[in-house]
Amino acid sequence: MKLALLAITLGGGAVIALVSWFGAQAIGHEVREVIWVIPLTLALHAVQLYLSAIAWRISVGQRRPRMIVYFRIRWIREAVNSLLPVAQMGGNLVGIRMLTQRGVAGALAGAGTTLDLTVEAFTQFAWTMIGIATLAAISSDQRWVPWVEGGLVTMLLGLIGFVIAQRAGLLRLIEAFIGRLQRVFPSLTMDSVRGLHSELMRLQDNRRALAQAFAVHLLAWALGTLEVWLVLRALGLQPMWSEALAIESLGMAARSAGFVVPGALGVQEAGFILVCGLFHIHPDFAIALSMAKRVRELCVGIPGLIAWQVSEGKRIIRRNRV
Repeated sequence: MKLALLAITLGGGAVIALVSWFGAQAIGHEVREVIWVIPLTLALHAVQLYLSAIAWRISVGQRRPRMIVYFRIRWIREAVNSLLPVAQMGGNLVGIRMLTQRGVAGALAGAGTTLDLTVEAFTQFAWTMIGIATLAAISSDQRWVPWVEGGLVTMLLGLIGFVIAQRAGLLRLIEAFIGRLQRVFPSLTMDSVRGLHSELMRLQDNRRALAQAFAVHLLAWALGTLEVWLVLRALGLQPMWSEALAIESLGMAARSAGFVVPGALGVQEAGFILVCGLFHIHPDFAIALSMAKRVRELCVGIPGLIAWQVSEGKRIIRRNRV
């Protein structure tokens, strides 16, 4: 908790410093200019969430619960990961818990969610590669190449290492340390985690499902291009689609790299400043773009947290009535 508070403090301080440095008044004016596109970005993000829920359901490999349930839980997953200091992992645990409450076996829910996270990470890598290829095709300034290449290599090695760890039995550690984990998660039982590794291996062998989930996740990432294009247009700029694609792709890669900072505070802003700078977009516009995304994030995340608490409250009430 202390580390989370420190990360929030540093990240929040970085945002304040960047806004102050590049002009709080100008950035405030530009954010007000883009408010009218927020409903459009909310609708767009709802489609992205729905696609992510479809990919998650494909990874789990069960038709039940219904698609609308997966969508609701996927919404809550994102809300927890985006707005709470849980290092992008707490929402996934909440998602597993909510799936098991709706009849999905614990081992299958855990293995399917792990697979979904893995596929999503690989699709982001592919999306980042597309962004870099686009940037290389339209930018004459190649000074960015060394640090981007270094980041890509690091990202790929991390993904390969994660898959190797899964194949080697990473999830068996959860079964082995169930006693200690129950101190943190009292509702966790041996029955709910037994067979995690074998379930994950079974799901990974379904190549067709993996390909489908990959394609759906990649489409969800790609739709973010439209959000960037809309916001930049609202700011009075005339971005090409290729520029919007590169900005979204590399900006989100920077955000993901700052996963240990709640909400990637400061990291997201710095990423957009760097990427937008490659297209000669002034930093105050880049920060305004990031702020527009954060407004959308709050509009999605706060109701998501409320929905989660309402769901937990109803469950407690039902349990007490028994």
